[in-house]
Amino acid sequence: MFSAEYYYLVAGLREWTLDSDTKGFDIREIVDEILDGISNSDREAVGLLYAYYDCENIIAARTAQSRYNPLGNLSREQIETLLAERNYELLPKNVGEVVKAYVEAEDEDRDNDDNVELDERFERAIFEAYYRDLAESKFRFLRGWGEFDRNLRNISAALAARESGRSVADVTVGGGEIVEQLKRSSAADFGLRGELPYIDSVIAAVSDEPNIVEKERKIDAIRWAEAEAIAVLDFFTIDYILSYLVKVNIVARWMLLSPEKGREMLNRLMKELDAKELVNKQ
Repeated sequence: MFSAEYYYLVAGLREWTLDSDTKGFDIREIVDEILDGISNSDREAVGLLYAYYDCENIIAARTAQSRYNPLGNLSREQIETLLAERNYELLPKNVGEVVKAYVEAEDEDRDNDDNVELDERFERAIFEAYYRDLAESKFRFLRGWGEFDRNLRNISAALAARESGRSVADVTVGGGEIVEQLKRSSAADFGLRGELPYIDSVIAAVSDEPNIVEKERKIDAIRWAEAEAIAVLDFFTIDYILSYLVKVNIVARWMLLSPEKGREMLNRLMKELDAKELVNKQ
């Protein structure tokens, strides 16, 4: 498939900087500027990447939680309207089908216990649908990222479930060989060391790191490395830009969790965005 090349856009990414009070970093501004500089087809890829946060926001809205992640494509008001007016075409295909099935099947007379059970199933179902949308995408980065991200989250959940005595089957999303291995294996690495090169790093982060902040930092470091690995041969295409956005999302998260860590990650990102080095890699 022909892929547009965004030389000027990628070269301009390095110009985003951060001052001491973090006012120089505005992820919404970064995303909007990228959207303005790419084709309509490639905007779909960015939208699908950020639909993950729409899923989070829909889950929150259905369970009457006030939390809202501003990284989603849809505003809080759009989420509310979508659920009220059943405007599912605003969502990726598989996600929209799941939301439609659950919303339209709701029984207003359910008791509270049933509400909790259905909401838990809904959360798993919507994310399974989201990863199906990524797997069916025409964009190579999104297919690779979706497979990795689902594996990472499933392994992390399986390790936590094992430590707490819960069933791994209750916490994993989707199916496939990796999920089946997580469910049936009693090995420390679930027998995945030969299949997933990052399995040891995930185990070290989830099971061996007692500090919660450091645990999160290590997991995000795995995400960062994989985002780079998937787009390692891409320099000016939408796959490179998607890889960059994954890392920008990590920076944004740490701006909230720890401004100091966020600045460290942003400085690292800026060093990686030297246009001359990108040209030399070709």
